[in-house]
Amino acid sequence: MTAPSTYQKRSKDQLAARVAQDIPEGATVNLGIGMPTLVANHIAASREVLLHSENGILGMGPAPTEGDEDYDLINAGKQPVTLLKGGAFFHHADSFAMMRGGHLDICVLGAFQVSSAGDLANWSTGEAGAIPAVGGAMDLAIGAKQTWVMMDLLTKQGVSKVVAQCSYPLTGVGCVRRIYSDLATLECTPQGLQLVDLVEGLTLAELESLLGLPIAHRIRN
Repeated sequence: MTAPSTYQKRSKDQLAARVAQDIPEGATVNLGIGMPTLVANHIAASREVLLHSENGILGMGPAPTEGDEDYDLINAGKQPVTLLKGGAFFHHADSFAMMRGGHLDICVLGAFQVSSAGDLANWSTGEAGAIPAVGGAMDLAIGAKQTWVMMDLLTKQGVSKVVAQCSYPLTGVGCVRRIYSDLATLECTPQGLQLVDLVEGLTLAELESLLGLPIAHRIRN
């Protein structure tokens, strides 16, 4: 039996930097609650990327330095943020009109599960007593031109969050284009999962074993 390879998972900040790397110049991007908010800290000041928050901000900057927080200026996760020059804040209804009207190039969301066909489940586990948290996820997942997911590949129990078919209540059907995880970047296509990149030391065969799913073929980023 071949010994498993050794590999280093991406930290949350490394994963955020990986997502930021793929955001094209001039894009308008919504960063969802949780891990996706870290992406704002990895977009260089020299780049023109408009960050949107569903509670009514456009032109959001990185997190403020400690001591400079303004709790009148927060994102949808109630975290203090900064506003870049030319940025604006506005009514919640206007923000949702942007989301539903197809004005966002990309949204980056967390997930409980993503299917190989790009179905997204990120608002409820369906467990008794669990607090559902839809927020604007359904509007974002369907309204944005591209939906990217940013998450750990495995649960704390070691179960893959990338599945053949979601068992949790769906947020959107066939809406996820890319999955950015701590172990690999994957693309959801009509032909199945395609590999964009792996962390160093992890093999494709090992990744397929962790997922319990085949990966169609490697693609260029």
